[in-house]
Amino acid sequence: MAGILYSLLAGIVIATQGVINTRMSEKAGFWLTNTFVHGSGFLLSLVLYAIIRDGSWSQLHNVSKGYMLGGVLGVIILFSVMKGIGQLGPAYSVAILMVAQLIFALIIDSYGLFGAQKIPFVWNKGMGILIMVAGIVVFKWK
Repeated sequence: MAGILYSLLAGIVIATQGVINTRMSEKAGFWLTNTFVHGSGFLLSLVLYAIIRDGSWSQLHNVSKGYMLGGVLGVIILFSVMKGIGQLGPAYSVAILMVAQLIFALIIDSYGLFGAQKIPFVWNKGMGILIMVAGIVVFKWK
């Protein structure tokens, strides 16, 4: 149940953040907005780390170097979300984003990529994605 609540919260926050960042970038510019978003996120993370202490600096050398690209991916995500929302509007952009995210997550599951547990692909997962794509088509129908 907690996983469902966290996922719902993430969906709400991602949609809200995308719109807020897009509006900020219209006034302040994309790269300044991106710098502010990631800088403030870094500061909050640093404060929370100082309070919670849930990691070990000495173990960072054991982490795959590819896994350290999360911040780079964050910049790409922010750029893509802001441009998508700016050109398509929040609802249509986030709908496409969610389906793309689900498709790639299904690929990660099916092949066990990035150390994820391999979960076999079954027809109902593919059917669910097709229904979501059809939902986007109906949603955007004029």
